[in-house]
Amino acid sequence: MTAPVTDDAQWNAAALEEITSSEHAGRPVLFTNARVLTMDPLIGTLTGADVLLVGSMIVGVGPGLVTAAQDDGAIVVDCTGTTVVPAVVDAVALTGGRGRRGQYVATLTPGNAADLLVLPDALAPDVPGALATLFTRPERVRALVASGRPVLWAGADAPGRDHAPEPGIPAAQDLTGDPRVGVWIDRTDFLHQELTADGRYDETRGGRPHAYQGRYWIDGDRIDYLDDLGFWAFGEFRGDELHHAHYVMKLG
Repeated sequence: MTAPVTDDAQWNAAALEEITSSEHAGRPVLFTNARVLTMDPLIGTLTGADVLLVGSMIVGVGPGLVTAAQDDGAIVVDCTGTTVVPAVVDAVALTGGRGRRGQYVATLTPGNAADLLVLPDALAPDVPGALATLFTRPERVRALVASGRPVLWAGADAPGRDHAPEPGIPAAQDLTGDPRVGVWIDRTDFLHQELTADGRYDETRGGRPHAYQGRYWIDGDRIDYLDDLGFWAFGEFRGDELHHAHYVMKLG
């Protein structure tokens, strides 16, 4: 992204330096004195309000949080004249399709992921309008935060921001020596899924060999599968278990 073309280039520059500094890792971050469109049906829209982040989580929303900022050692981001909205949108909720508050996702609710967008009030009349500004006029974005980490700040890339992976199917991983390589067997002995060190899998189902075969990639505790038939699937490592679809497997 090119350098910002607005007068907002120095917006909360000192706060950004603190947020992205390893010296200040772990400190709470407080976005204060903003109009906040939480999209939470209980909390609603707030004015002159604060959003408090700790790590990747929202821990507080509402007026008055700034009074404890010094006690908590928070990094304060002055958001006067701006609106804060969720950066990840629940389109079903926006169209009235959620029946209960507990079903809402991507809201600025304490306990949810710290994904938020900060824009000048005039450019964020509502959540769809704010997102339209993000995509059409990113140079006017004051802050885009993902899981508590700045992505955009004052219309430019934030230092050390994450970037999307390269498009296309990744190269095969060399998983030689990885403890997760082997044959995983589900509790009923129906599914046997062999993961090999060259990034291939081979499933036996109900005694039927080679029922599904393909490639796999491991990223942290997530495993993605690309079957030779062309479909994608995923699983998750949880301790000594591999959860895939409705199967729970352990190494045989």
